[in-house]
Amino acid sequence: MPRMRTVDAAVAILRREGITDLFGLPGAAINPFYSAVRADGGLRHTLARHVEGAAHMAEGYTRAAPGNIGVCVGTSGPAGTDMITGLYSAAADSIPILCITGQAPVAKLHKEDFQAVDIASIARPLTKMAVTVLEPAQVPGTFAQAFHLMRSGRPGPVLIDLPIDVQLAEIEFDIDAYEPLPSYRPVASRAQIDRALDLLCTAQRPVIVAGGGVLNADAADLLVEFAELTGTPVIPTLMGWGAIPDDHPLMAGMAGIQTSHRYGNATLLASDHVLGIGNRWANRHTGDLDTYTAGRTFTHIDIEPTQIGRVFAPDLGIASDARAALALLVEAARERASDGTLPDRSGWAGECAGRKATMLRTTHYDQVPIKPHRVYEEMNRVFGRDTRYVTTIGLSQIAAAQLLHVYRPRHWINAGQAGPLGWTVPAALGVVAADPTQEVVAISGDYDFQFMIEELAVGAQFNLPYVHVLVNNAYLGLIRQAQRNFDMDFCVQLSFDNINADDDAAPGLKGYGVDHVKVAEGLGCKAIRVVEPDAIAPALVEARRLAAEHKVPVVVEVVLERVTDIAMGTALDAVNEFGGATSDPADAPTSILARAV
Repeated sequence: MPRMRTVDAAVAILRREGITDLFGLPGAAINPFYSAVRADGGLRHTLARHVEGAAHMAEGYTRAAPGNIGVCVGTSGPAGTDMITGLYSAAADSIPILCITGQAPVAKLHKEDFQAVDIASIARPLTKMAVTVLEPAQVPGTFAQAFHLMRSGRPGPVLIDLPIDVQLAEIEFDIDAYEPLPSYRPVASRAQIDRALDLLCTAQRPVIVAGGGVLNADAADLLVEFAELTGTPVIPTLMGWGAIPDDHPLMAGMAGIQTSHRYGNATLLASDHVLGIGNRWANRHTGDLDTYTAGRTFTHIDIEPTQIGRVFAPDLGIASDARAALALLVEAARERASDGTLPDRSGWAGECAGRKATMLRTTHYDQVPIKPHRVYEEMNRVFGRDTRYVTTIGLSQIAAAQLLHVYRPRHWINAGQAGPLGWTVPAALGVVAADPTQEVVAISGDYDFQFMIEELAVGAQFNLPYVHVLVNNAYLGLIRQAQRNFDMDFCVQLSFDNINADDDAAPGLKGYGVDHVKVAEGLGCKAIRVVEPDAIAPALVEARRLAAEHKVPVVVEVVLERVTDIAMGTALDAVNEFGGATSDPADAPTSILARAV
């Protein structure tokens, strides 16, 4: 049996488990692991500027393609605590990432050694497993268990903490004798599926709510097939957006109190049965539960048994992987179609399509400073069906979800539940690293952008090109809008008179504070500023060209009016449109009637 250091065994296991990329920062307590990475030579490593950024890069990497598992690496102490936000974001959205941290020697763990912190205890509530490995011989088994857990049941993150003496210890290990542990996912029974189909067929106005679990299970194809077989309109959640193309006749729009479409809300309120697949009934989707549930029955299919009934009790709950459940639903629906027992839903689907064609939001504004709605209208014109969008939180994300269009699975990549500011830049870099062939466009408000702006240098150093649309109103816009309830505007203004501002060089930016163009250029990227609406599309086209030519991130900063309220409310029937609604498709170029070019 070959003898090797535990870290050499760990790297060999990573490669056997299919890992090709690492995101992280070397440090004293993790240098043995890095020496094994260097000696192996088969893993690409992207050097982050902040360990939280590395964790979000790993998230973006995982979210970009089925089967991906992002890995982030950091040293002891603050590196581990910096990863906590990434672990929270990954756990909240059922995203598997592996965090590897260095640690003080085993004998020093209880002696308040320099940068020695019980990171496993800190991370445990946010992971499927968080462990400090105390025995060198347990390293291979711990890594095997980590991958088993990340792939089994509801996906999620794992943290492995390696004391430096454990990393340096030698063990007997043969990678040729290593086999990944089989993963486990619950599968619905045919009897359960038949009951779910009975409820769907008995209803007069059913809809399918498709959550992120459909994408995690790589089941979008089956979802569309089932919807077409049964003629059932589909309402994706924010995390499930892209599971059915926006221009599909049965795509009925998103529902919710923020990231939603007017027609999606109206269709859900008109429904009498909801089949939820791979969704959590998150509060931004449901809003007031009495409004959401009144007058309709529910079936809930989710991979996590304890998720069923967590928010409200469905009429039927089924614990199952989304792909397994949808395969059975397709099989059962085909049988009923062949014997003529599937009801005709064309009338109901036509009603939903009618709402989709008319219940739109106004986007074509010509004023200066620019209204944010116009930005997303122009993005729809410039960017095509294959564009991946990456964003996290704020009015920019809410408006993007209301006004952009997504046509493919995993082409809307969003930190849905946690919504950490600063997530967008590093996550976008992780997405690009996972698939450099796809066009990536990120969307940020100025505060999200400023949180981890230093990670732009990573894109410049490692040639990870993408276009970053920065909508700048020099405000914490979402918090300002929420403060309306308290009749205040307190500590949310980011504006100030920048002593270095030059109105001739940066027209329209006076009083907005940070010169993001100069900062981006200082970090090795390209940047363009836009202050007039007709200049948005040319800037986006130029940004796409610059990204392709220079292989770096390109920032398009759009200077917005300081205050804009974006549609939102407390219940599906109580969304305040703030005067931005229209029933005239000609007044809403971002409607599904307008094709991307």
